[in-house]
Amino acid sequence: MQRYFVRKIEDNRAYLSPEDSYHFSVVMRGKIGEEVEIVCGERVYIGKAQTLDKSTVVQIEKETEANDIPYSVSIAQALIKDKKMDYVLQKATELGVDEIIPLITKRSIVKVEQKQDKKIERWQKIVREASSQSKRIRIPIVQKVTTLQELIQLDYDVKILCSVNESSTSIKKVLDKLDRSDKILFVVGAEGGFEPSEEELLIQHGFVRVSLGSNVLRTETTPLYLLSVVSYNFMR
Repeated sequence: MQRYFVRKIEDNRAYLSPEDSYHFSVVMRGKIGEEVEIVCGERVYIGKAQTLDKSTVVQIEKETEANDIPYSVSIAQALIKDKKMDYVLQKATELGVDEIIPLITKRSIVKVEQKQDKKIERWQKIVREASSQSKRIRIPIVQKVTTLQELIQLDYDVKILCSVNESSTSIKKVLDKLDRSDKILFVVGAEGGFEPSEEELLIQHGFVRVSLGSNVLRTETTPLYLLSVVSYNFMR
C-alpha cells in the first residue's frame, strides 16, 4: 500500500499533489478503489482512491496506528558532490534522521551559494519521497546551508563530532550514556575530515569528539553508520 503526505484533510477527503498523483496513477498503476495510506499532521489514515487525475482524491475511511522512530537525530553533513549528497539524504531518511544540515567547511569542494534555494527544494523533495517509501510519519527537515560559526550556536542535548583523531572517545561510550529523549547532533566532515582549527572550534563549543572505529569511512557512509548504531543502541 502506497503512502503519501498531505497538508490537510477536508470532509474526509485528501487531495494528492500533482507529483504524488502521477506517482500513484502512472508509476504505480494505481486504480480507483485501491487503498492508500495518507499521512497528515503525523497521523496515518487509510482511504480509497476516488479519481485518477492531476489531483487524485482519496476518500478517508479510518485512522490507523502511526509509528515512527522514537528519538531525534540530526546530521550536519559537509557539502559533497550531488550524487553522494542525494544518497545521504535518501538513506538517512530511511534510517530515521529528523534533520539534515548542509554544512560549509574548509575542505568542502561544492559551492551552492548562488543556487541554494533550488538545491534545498530538490533535497527536500528527495527526503519527502524517501519518507513515503520507508513508511515514516515525519518528513525530515533540510535546513539552509550553514557555516561552522552558525552551527555552534544551535541548541542540542548532545553534540558529537566524528573524527579520526587518536584521542577521540569511542562512540559506544558516548551513546551508552544517552536517553531516547535527548536531541542528538552528529557532525560529519567532507572527504579528508575537518581542519584541526575547525575541530578545536567545535570542541570549544561543547562538541564531543568521537571515533567510529579503526576503519576510515567515506563521508557518505558515515551518516548511515551513525544512524544504524543509534538505532541498535536504542533497541534495548
